[in-house]
Amino acid sequence: MSSAPRRVRVRAPELIGKGGWLNTGGKRYSLADLRGRIVVLDFWTFCCVNCLHVVDELRELEEKHSDTVVVVGVHSPKFVHEAEHAAVADAVERYGVAHPVLDDPELATWKQYAVRAWPTLVVIDPEGYVVAQHAGEGHVHAIERLVTELEAEHAAKGTLRRGDGPYVPPEPEPTTLRFPGKALLLPSGHLLVSDTTRHQLVEFAADGESVVRRIGSGARGFADGTAETAAFSEPQGLALLDEGAVVVADTVNHALRRLDLATGEVTTPAGTGRQWWRGSPTAGPARGTDLSSPWDVAVWHGLVWIAMAGVHQLWTYDPGEGTVAAVAGTTNEGLVDGPGAEAWFAQPSGLAVSPDGERLWVADSETSALRWVDVDGAVHTAVGTGLFDFGHRDGPAGQALLQHPLGVTALPDGSVAVSDTYSHALRRYDPATGEVTTLATDLREPSGAVLVGDEIVVVESARHRLTRLGLPEEAVRVEPTAHRTRRAVTEVAPGGLRLDVVFRTPAGQKLDTRHGPATRLLVSATPPELLTDGEGAGTDLSRTLALNPAVEQGVLHVSAMAASCDTPSGDGSAEYPACHVHQQDWGVPVRLTRTGTDRLALVLAGTDEDA
Repeated sequence: MSSAPRRVRVRAPELIGKGGWLNTGGKRYSLADLRGRIVVLDFWTFCCVNCLHVVDELRELEEKHSDTVVVVGVHSPKFVHEAEHAAVADAVERYGVAHPVLDDPELATWKQYAVRAWPTLVVIDPEGYVVAQHAGEGHVHAIERLVTELEAEHAAKGTLRRGDGPYVPPEPEPTTLRFPGKALLLPSGHLLVSDTTRHQLVEFAADGESVVRRIGSGARGFADGTAETAAFSEPQGLALLDEGAVVVADTVNHALRRLDLATGEVTTPAGTGRQWWRGSPTAGPARGTDLSSPWDVAVWHGLVWIAMAGVHQLWTYDPGEGTVAAVAGTTNEGLVDGPGAEAWFAQPSGLAVSPDGERLWVADSETSALRWVDVDGAVHTAVGTGLFDFGHRDGPAGQALLQHPLGVTALPDGSVAVSDTYSHALRRYDPATGEVTTLATDLREPSGAVLVGDEIVVVESARHRLTRLGLPEEAVRVEPTAHRTRRAVTEVAPGGLRLDVVFRTPAGQKLDTRHGPATRLLVSATPPELLTDGEGAGTDLSRTLALNPAVEQGVLHVSAMAASCDTPSGDGSAEYPACHVHQQDWGVPVRLTRTGTDRLALVLAGTDEDA
């Protein structure tokens, strides 16, 4: 048992959401129904790669404590599309979410629990009280330790109820593809498609309908081998290597895989199967370096470029040298152009090389942006303004809007087709005119496309199919729409604002100060003029910000990190057997008013009363 003093107990607010429940066989649940179980609320949204990391982290906890722990996903949307119940249901199946999910399109439960970031985990004890809250990913080790303590405590009190959980899996659907991700035209004229949810690759004949073969066992896993025995975990991007093999972005395995087209043999040229964490090497031997959710790949100037969605960067893999390296992006999430080492991305998810080889196009999904990298490595933005503006609006690039695009395809005339995923459309950007137009609508979550002759084959992910389209000379006209993120704005007072990032070391751990300060805080703002003082990096998790009274509203971008290590003896005398990094990025919309608060508290790890 932990020797840490118990805090004032806070009763957990009820679970409410107009969208209803998923994965329960149609039954609605209240906290009273779950009394006697340890409940872990996972506040997530399906666009967020960090949320998807947490879904994967929770799998082992759910399996190990299946008779005492109930995980409930509380889906809290960012994009307008994510508020659609059918889209949430699709995402729950797409990502293999194996626990009940409350669809909360109006963020009602999010507000009740004062959540400020995706993802956030809240632990509720068997008597219905909140005992911990963690923002960001990488906290499951601490939650598992807390669960073990709660099991012992409440078993002794007689308040622990064991048994089967409320999860009811959906019935499988007999479709040829299930939430496919990307497609690739092979030298044979066949099409190779990443069948993401089925953890396979599917080779189709030239008609795009006749299945030639499947590669992968179909079970989630990480194993090299033959076409029948190899295992993937949610593969996405595909690119043709010079020697006729295919490189695959094996997203949830955090690895690159190589498919020999002649034999069907699958090997692993890059990645360890472990997720990259801050402090891990960003360059080195490909098989010995951790990656993080590679989403797409493209071959450019002899290197395999990797859209490393999990850390908001672009990396490269050198097949000749057998090495990988980060080449663009700082790991901070946002939209900042400039030299590769200084640029910011937000979940880059699609890559394509221009016909002249001068540009690498990037679909930067969370900023709803189309970006490109030039041959000197500098990053530029063609369409998009940042994390919080999105929609479906054609016109000059400076005014046009996209909504969470996942794919980009270079067209023969130098223009670019964008799989505008959450707008259910295929868009076109022409660098010659600077105009954005719409090529096709009424697609369902297009996630990639590939040119086949004078047609473009679109991966309609949520319709589980490939769709062939002609390339019209004129775009389809649509009514423009514009949106901003749905989160509530925090009213703050102009002048001094006290920022406190709350981090309470999890039970059985202490701060890791072996290599210097154990914490880091980075603060910036959109627009930059919002902050007159307090911007930049530091090691103190508290800081006073000076807000410009001439700027009525904006977004504070806060990134916090804390490092801790296990102390199994509990007295702090042990060596460091296992160390952990706790990290989270917040984008906090603020409005300046005279009656606003002068303190902003963000919980990295702690309890509700810490805030």
